[in-house]
Amino acid sequence: MVYIKSKREIALMKVAGQAVADAFKTIKEVIKPGMTTMDIDQIVINTFIKHGCISAEKGYYGYPANACVSVNEELVHGIPSNKKILKEGDIVSVDLVASYQGYMADACRTFAVGKLSDRAEKLVKVTKDAFFEGLKQVKVGNYIGDISHAIQSYVENHGYNVTRDYTGHSIGTHMHEDPTIPNYGKAGTGMKIEEGMSLCIEPMVLEGKKDIRVLPDGWTAVSKDHKLTAHYENTVIVTSEGIEIITMYEGEE
Repeated sequence: MVYIKSKREIALMKVAGQAVADAFKTIKEVIKPGMTTMDIDQIVINTFIKHGCISAEKGYYGYPANACVSVNEELVHGIPSNKKILKEGDIVSVDLVASYQGYMADACRTFAVGKLSDRAEKLVKVTKDAFFEGLKQVKVGNYIGDISHAIQSYVENHGYNVTRDYTGHSIGTHMHEDPTIPNYGKAGTGMKIEEGMSLCIEPMVLEGKKDIRVLPDGWTAVSKDHKLTAHYENTVIVTSEGIEIITMYEGEE
């Protein structure tokens, strides 16, 4: 079932979106070699508290942390740990879901730790750019498949792959609502896009093959070939005038 959001609901989601954006801003300012992935988790929860939000990830199907922090070949759902120490050249995907008065916003960024290799820098850029390619298709009357096709085409034209195991989605009072938004597909298919939809568009990109496996912790999904991965996501509201991204901070590129 698709939930069309009212102006009141969107206003509540925007508070959650600002908490997510502020957490990203802080992480970008402070991330450096020697930090642990648990340090990032602590930044997230401190920021959420400041905005009157809670983490919707904590306890979700038993997930044990406030954020998903995935490093290098970890595509999604990396569990923060005091034992996981960041080093120069790592790329770190931080996936956040804030909840404010029961309404949620979801986004992800892949951060650089120090100076990246050309290889890693290109992957991160293509992943981010793929989001904006998909975003061009978010128009009332277009189809979800138009978003999926745009992302897949852009990523594959740059020599990378998108995962088939995880998708984007809608969001509201539940973290995952219909419709799902795969990063692959055929234009002109799927659900029609309507005003009031709240869409989480999230390219999840693999440097090598598209195959992944889940580690014994039951959460962390990694590339089977151990090549790099990246992830970029925002929560987008469909309006009569176009779109509004609610999970970016002012001045963010």
